[in-house]
Amino acid sequence: MQIAIPRERREHEKRVAASPDTVKKFVGLGAEVVIETGAGLTSSFSDQDYMDAGAKVAADEAAALKDADVVLKVQRPLTEAEGGPDELSLMKKGATLVSVLAPLQNREQVEAYAKAGIEAHAMELVPRISRAQSMDVLSSQSNLAGYKAVLDAAYEYGKAMPMMMTAAGTVAPAKAFIMGVGVAGLQAIATARRLGAIVTATDVRAATKEQVESLGAKFVMVESEETGEGEGGYAKEMSDEYKRKQAELVFEHVKKQDLIITTALIPGRAAPVLITDEMLAVMKPGSVIIDLAVENGGNVTQSRPGEVVVTDNGVKIVGHHNVPSRLASDASALYAKNLLNFLTPMINKETGALDMNWEDEIILGTGLTRDGKVVHPLLTEGGN
Repeated sequence: MQIAIPRERREHEKRVAASPDTVKKFVGLGAEVVIETGAGLTSSFSDQDYMDAGAKVAADEAAALKDADVVLKVQRPLTEAEGGPDELSLMKKGATLVSVLAPLQNREQVEAYAKAGIEAHAMELVPRISRAQSMDVLSSQSNLAGYKAVLDAAYEYGKAMPMMMTAAGTVAPAKAFIMGVGVAGLQAIATARRLGAIVTATDVRAATKEQVESLGAKFVMVESEETGEGEGGYAKEMSDEYKRKQAELVFEHVKKQDLIITTALIPGRAAPVLITDEMLAVMKPGSVIIDLAVENGGNVTQSRPGEVVVTDNGVKIVGHHNVPSRLASDASALYAKNLLNFLTPMINKETGALDMNWEDEIILGTGLTRDGKVVHPLLTEGGN
């Protein structure tokens, strides 16, 4: 079995789908690994690192992909309509593509995988079961995003984070508010606390209260019988009445905050708006908001992808592209390990070939296309 890892070509993407460590393990399992030259440079992995791990280095993407049985990527293949090259056309019929594919937002491309005879697996659809925790790319990447968000906030903030008692006087600690307590939010809480901030957090899921308090932060939540627990542990969209109460609570709370990090996402939908123009207007000059959902529509009304927006009253709203990629080396290493953990049980120990078990709920959860057809329930007729 030949596994190929091409260089990522989408804008703002510095990660790579394999590390020298995972290459070594794939080779140990009997696979031949081909890396496109330069694929790991932006993640601080050299061609020599991969060769030392047992990989072959191909001169270009076409050479890397032409004989590949398995193609590992971070982001979905580029198309000619997106400025090309048409990466799908470089893969052979029957190849297996494993990547973050955003299938619900790119249904036409999923149809193209089926038409090309590619068996595609979307890693963001790995079911949230205990057996699949080590394959959960959303968690591994969100963890780093939450950490980096706090560092970005500290960089933009014009004051110190912790309380400092000096002979010249006392510096008050920063007040940080984390909105959305998933993996990114929990890491943001922990990081802000380590930097000395006074931290509060909110989430529609009451079950997160204990997690927030275990990290030394105060939980802020609307009193309601409505639950925000969605399928697979994700948050679900709340009623208009709940949103109104939440907006009132947040309006009063944000007046006192120095740093706000928003992380709220709902699978398959635009990110919910958490910070409105009215809230921005009452925030303190010099306060900073990091919108981690900016690429999915944004949690903040005035956030813009790739920009630092300064409001009329001096609030900074930061909307960096692809935050995990801003920590490319660690993000790549973790993502690569997720892919290794996903594929290893599917590699036949006797033949070294890939043997996908389509009765396994992990394969059923990630598999988009098979035998020239779209097969995932979310994409077939009757899916929702």
